[in-house]
Amino acid sequence: MIRVKSEEEIALLREPCAIVRDCLNFVGGRICPGMTTEEIDALVHDFICASGAEPSCLGYCGYPASACVSVNEVVVHGIPGDRTLEEGDIVSVDLCAYKNGFHGDGARTFAVGKISAENEKLIRVTEECFFKAVEGLKAGTPLYDIGYKVQTHAEGNGFSVIRSYTGHGIGREMHEDPSVPNFGRKGTGVRLAAGTVLCIEPMIAAGNWRVKVLDDGWTAVTQDGKCAAHYENTLVVREDGVEILTL
Repeated sequence: MIRVKSEEEIALLREPCAIVRDCLNFVGGRICPGMTTEEIDALVHDFICASGAEPSCLGYCGYPASACVSVNEVVVHGIPGDRTLEEGDIVSVDLCAYKNGFHGDGARTFAVGKISAENEKLIRVTEECFFKAVEGLKAGTPLYDIGYKVQTHAEGNGFSVIRSYTGHGIGREMHEDPSVPNFGRKGTGVRLAAGTVLCIEPMIAAGNWRVKVLDDGWTAVTQDGKCAAHYENTLVVREDGVEILTL
């Protein structure tokens, strides 16, 4: 069941979403060759806590860290550890903050030093997929129009859309209905109501869309070993458009 939010609830959502935005900007400005993914997680944890919020990911279904830090072929849910970032890597940071009884969620993919032209394009197109998805999005839009737009833009640029993981509703729970796939048929799915809060998060692969989960039960990697990128924001569907809370 999709839980449409009141204006009072949306007001409470703004603060954790602002913390997510600021944390992503803070961390992105500090990522460099030689850092470990565990050091990135520590930056996220300390920033969220210093902001008076809680890191939603820590302990979620047993997840052991405050952020998902996914390097190169890792699509999502990379567990921070001793992996050291190298020049030319790309790293996705996905994080959530809990405050005022609500969760905010966002993700970005960052370049580590100078990266290849293909990876520059991958990061750019993944971000563009999000903004394509929200063009024209408003109350009454069919849900799967979102994925249709993501898929069309990604595949039109020679990339593929990860299908095993989706965006989602968010609010008092980190994951709520509806599931928001990054692929779909235009004009299908439930028509979204004003006040619906969504996390739209294109996950785009340079190669094939198929993934596998490693033995840790979390880390999802591309089967072909090619890079993937991730871009996510939390937004509110309005009568005449969207309000993006993590920008």
